[in-house]
Amino acid sequence: MAGGSSSAGNAKSGGVRIVVAGDRGTGKSSLIVTAATDTFPTNVPPVLPPTRMPDDMYPDRVPVTVIDTSSSLENRGRLAEDLKQADAVVLTYACDQPATLDRLSTFWLPELRRLEVRVPVIVVGCKLDLRDEQQPITLEQVMSPIMQQFREIETCIECSAFNHIQIPEVFYYAQKAVLHPTAPLFDQESQTLKPRCVRALKRIFILCDHDKDGALSDAELNDFQVKCFNAPLQPSEIVDVKRVVEEKLPEGVNDLGLTLTGFLFLHALFIEKGRLETTWTVLRKFGYNNDIRLVDDQLPPPVKRAPDQSVELTNEAVEYLKTAFNMFDIDGDGALRPVELEDLFSTTPESPWIEAPYEDAADKNALGGLSLDGFLSEWALMTLLDPIRSVENLIYIGYPGDPSSAIRVTRKRRTDRRKQQTERNVLQCFVFGRHQSGKSALLNAFIGRPFADIHVSTTEDHYAVNAVDPPGGTRKTLVLREIPEDGVKMLLSRKDALAACDIAVFVYDSSDESSWKRATKLLVDVASQGEITGYEVPCLMVAAKDDLDPFETAIQDATRVTQDMGIEAPVPVSAKLGDFNSLFRRIATAAEHPHLNIPETEAGRSRRQYNRLINRSLMVVSVGAAVAIVGLAASRVYAARKNSSS
Repeated sequence: MAGGSSSAGNAKSGGVRIVVAGDRGTGKSSLIVTAATDTFPTNVPPVLPPTRMPDDMYPDRVPVTVIDTSSSLENRGRLAEDLKQADAVVLTYACDQPATLDRLSTFWLPELRRLEVRVPVIVVGCKLDLRDEQQPITLEQVMSPIMQQFREIETCIECSAFNHIQIPEVFYYAQKAVLHPTAPLFDQESQTLKPRCVRALKRIFILCDHDKDGALSDAELNDFQVKCFNAPLQPSEIVDVKRVVEEKLPEGVNDLGLTLTGFLFLHALFIEKGRLETTWTVLRKFGYNNDIRLVDDQLPPPVKRAPDQSVELTNEAVEYLKTAFNMFDIDGDGALRPVELEDLFSTTPESPWIEAPYEDAADKNALGGLSLDGFLSEWALMTLLDPIRSVENLIYIGYPGDPSSAIRVTRKRRTDRRKQQTERNVLQCFVFGRHQSGKSALLNAFIGRPFADIHVSTTEDHYAVNAVDPPGGTRKTLVLREIPEDGVKMLLSRKDALAACDIAVFVYDSSDESSWKRATKLLVDVASQGEITGYEVPCLMVAAKDDLDPFETAIQDATRVTQDMGIEAPVPVSAKLGDFNSLFRRIATAAEHPHLNIPETEAGRSRRQYNRLINRSLMVVSVGAAVAIVGLAASRVYAARKNSSS
């Protein structure tokens, strides 16, 4: 592989913006003027205006604008703004003033962190010509402790504007730190490629291994070289590349060509030799940005949808995922063990399901393996909650189709209600209830977790997702979203809070009257919200802990409330006994028919009666007006006839 220059990558459309900061008198302005004009200034203003470096100064030919700053207290606000807009920061100290060097670690570098300026930093020792030559300490000795403490420092360099020593190099390193940063690629401490870099390069290797034999042949290496660097490799160059790898790493080359191990070794070698532009050129040719994620134009645009529309995977995407599941189920046991799942996601920036809400959302076997249903359920949940991220991960694992063909926007739920049938394959159920009512036990049971006697309070939204087969219907993916009691008020404060909800379930402890009353209050609150906003949802009540003795008027109260509000009677269940009374099928069936089980409150009923009364009155007025008009027309006809006869 030959080296080459990459495009601007993450640099802003206006080019690279470099901000120079440091103590007063450290040589900031002289450094900038000398770099821009190749002339040492005899007199400079306190702060220079923004300075554009010559376009042909550096090989990337990316516009570079340098911003000078003032160190005075009265200009601190302006300094902070400039630093926050920087692509890179040059921090200066004076080689003949040790106190200005100390200020880097006591003020300037901590200040950058306080301002959350997360860009490469170049530390520059100016006025090298004034340093005492008797001083035996080297730059490496001075800067090593500071660089250990502040990893954001990309490079350290000493220069002299007066003697024109290493002036262009200062801004070259700053520009290079923006266009070809080290931090995302390489861990300086361990001297190894960073995990995200390895995962991206592995994906690129797989994409270039056209015959899928685990090695890049000479022809495949040449295709790779042409794609990335617009120039073929000569046969002798290919031999040299493989020889270098084989000498250092025998397993990097085999009879078929360059292996993945060898491919990664080459990139580590380029970076160690300071040729970061080679690896960055490769990454950017395959659509990666400075965070080593796919750039936006590689992904579908943001999904346009109404609040009561959801996003699902298409059949095409689901079929691809089934194929991927079988490919990575190496032992053929019908489940992806953690190591197999990690292998499948080894070309993504990181495994997408290692954190909430995905980490514990699906059914796993005793060894932590995901069945096909669990695997597809996790994808369905990710697509529901974050469709673009879902598509991004599909691309990383090799989805061959047009990314926009992987997802579809469902019909509006209001339309589903009018047509009395949903067309959705993924149904979201909000689970409400008081603390210790049995909500979490319900979610755990849904994904096959055993009942636990110890109660663990839920403080954040918690998800459980699985496949459900409604009687006589099509298989659906059901998402249960547990709403913590403390979060209900905040949820319902949003006008479109229920837009994403296909069905709401209200769980209460059937042995505790206060739990029942709270569930009833929540039902009324949710029903009222739906009536006011138009996002009415089917509702079911669940009488949990059916193994305990019910409170005295439980059945009577439940029957009265559910009948009054026009929904089904509560479904009795017992997580402890494993008796769920076909609850999850009943939830899916109720969600499939969004016109049924819509609760009606007293206020809603009064509002409907009032509207009917008004509409009836308008109809009477309209009919009366029509009769009057007809009568007037008839009288005119009669008068006309009378006049003509006379």
